[in-house]
Amino acid sequence: MNKPETQAKLYVVGNINVDLIMSTLQHWPQKGTEAMLEHSDLRPGGSAGNTALALKALQTPCQLVANQGNDYFAPWLAGFFAESAPHWPVCDCETSLTFGVTHPDNERTFFSNQGHIVRLNMQDVLQQLPALASNGDIVLLCGTFLCTALLAEYPALLRTLKQHGYHVAVDSGWPPQGWTPDLRAQTVGWLAWCDTLLLNEVETLGLADARELNEAAQWLLERLPPQAVCVVKCGEDGARLWSAQQQIHCAADRIEVVDTIGAGDSFNAGYLTAQLYGFPSATALRWGIRTASFAIGSSPRHYPDWQTLICGIEEHK
Repeated sequence: MNKPETQAKLYVVGNINVDLIMSTLQHWPQKGTEAMLEHSDLRPGGSAGNTALALKALQTPCQLVANQGNDYFAPWLAGFFAESAPHWPVCDCETSLTFGVTHPDNERTFFSNQGHIVRLNMQDVLQQLPALASNGDIVLLCGTFLCTALLAEYPALLRTLKQHGYHVAVDSGWPPQGWTPDLRAQTVGWLAWCDTLLLNEVETLGLADARELNEAAQWLLERLPPQAVCVVKCGEDGARLWSAQQQIHCAADRIEVVDTIGAGDSFNAGYLTAQLYGFPSATALRWGIRTASFAIGSSPRHYPDWQTLICGIEEHK
């Protein structure tokens, strides 16, 4: 199938940082000692960065809306996003960096500094967006709880984006401090301006303060606009979607998982690509799963192109 024509564009707003991933850590070393690990991967990351890289591979019309530091990592990171980076404001601070180690059971531990992402604000975002959306334009807000300055302005930002005609999608991620009652109330308070909510299963249960997924999703759906959808990424169980009209489940692909980092971000890229081109929800779920499956089944990290997305998962290494 040839790629459909569209004038719409997807704007990805949020955190982009340097990721240093190392594996495999068999056990925590004693203080003052040194451990040698077999594999390492230095790459651009963060929720917004991962999503933008996947969208670039899919040839989806997109722009990464972010900021940057002014240390030696900044030009390296900006080089991966040559079309978007000239618009990023420069902060007088270090680049945000995440160091992650994987364990034998494939679980991961992350260590992050604050860096430039905590300084991204509403003015930075709006200056990089058209004043009025074109028909079908989508803004994805991600890395919500890591972009702390922007988080404080979320109600005003979402309201402004809706007033300017954008379809607003949000993937908040998991808050580092956990779902406290105050943070839960704050987040639920701005769901009324969110058209597509993209969370994983644990985040959905945590935000809704529920034990059962269907109950949690229905509770969130009631707090979203009437035509909104609640999408839940369920790992090995695939993905599920709730709307006022339907509930859909799409099974996961059978693949050998190599690196699960950024799986949800890759899903968002595939899902929102389908949405941008006007495909139905069931197709969007399938494209989200295909994009995520290709990403987490590859090392070094690769993303599918358009033809791979249409045809399914190809063999890759």
